[in-house]
Amino acid sequence: MDNLTIALDAMSGDFGPPVIVPAALQALNSHPNLHIILVGEPTEIIPLLPKSYQRLTFVESTSVITNDMKPSLAIRHSQGSSMRIALELVKNNQAQACVSSGNTGALMGLSKLLLHSIEGIERPALVATLPALNNRNTVVLDLGANAECNSDMLVQFALMGDILARSILNIHNPRVALLNIGEEDIKGLDRIRAAASILKSDEKINFIGYLEGNELLTGKTDVLVCDGFVGNVTLKTVEGLIKIFLSSTQLMTKRHSLIMKLAGYWLQKKMTKNFGHLDPSHYNGACLLGLQSIVIKSHGSANQKSFLAAIEQAILAIKNNIPERIATSLSSTLPKSENN
Repeated sequence: MDNLTIALDAMSGDFGPPVIVPAALQALNSHPNLHIILVGEPTEIIPLLPKSYQRLTFVESTSVITNDMKPSLAIRHSQGSSMRIALELVKNNQAQACVSSGNTGALMGLSKLLLHSIEGIERPALVATLPALNNRNTVVLDLGANAECNSDMLVQFALMGDILARSILNIHNPRVALLNIGEEDIKGLDRIRAAASILKSDEKINFIGYLEGNELLTGKTDVLVCDGFVGNVTLKTVEGLIKIFLSSTQLMTKRHSLIMKLAGYWLQKKMTKNFGHLDPSHYNGACLLGLQSIVIKSHGSANQKSFLAAIEQAILAIKNNIPERIATSLSSTLPKSENN
């Protein structure tokens, strides 16, 4: 692809421009064909820009959608906000993707309002590709866009995850599983069992059954499906544990004993080498899958490294033309929706 253009909601997240602007500049240095549009307030963004820069455009906004705003209220008062303007740039074909670390509910609602869902998809899902310990990767969705899901939505997530695993991970016949409280057929909520029944009967899906939460990073499945409430709690729990795990050796390096310090440095290096790929900052950025355009949701607490990873996710989605692939594949495979 010759040129890539991405709109960034520069006022979003816990840190805003001080994190997002440097991440944007770093992305531009890594991708000569990338153009970035920064959307935000001039007084906060312009001082962070170098004296001379290329392939960077600034678009002014007049307001910010805060993380504590109710999505319905945020959407009603979204005119002039950095989030809405960034999405409108995608709607008007001035950008190919939007990246924001702002209010998830507002981003979901505005994205559906402005960019629309792919035909046959009730509600888009937040999806991320997580690394597993055996050098495999797992596509996980939904990660927080939909707190409650009926069985049809879970099936739609599974189909979209299957397509994503084929196109991004190049897996010929992805293994698809539902996250549940046990592997037995009788376990779980009615909607999960109903979704399992539909997936079992679909010959185009390699459905392998249920997986429990402790198997998330084992590589036993290529696609793991759940509702947004469970997915978000699961992801943040795993990320928290990984951060503690990777930083635990730092305590040893602060001991007064030289032997303890040396042992701490050695152990820290060893753990980083073996488990550093599990660092959440490496895979930050969840795609709002099921929209007709590309929207990437970054963690609100993302630092520069993490937000850069979200930009990279947007670039990957653009290059693989994810919305069109999903729309084409689903046009002949999705069952008619029936709420359960």
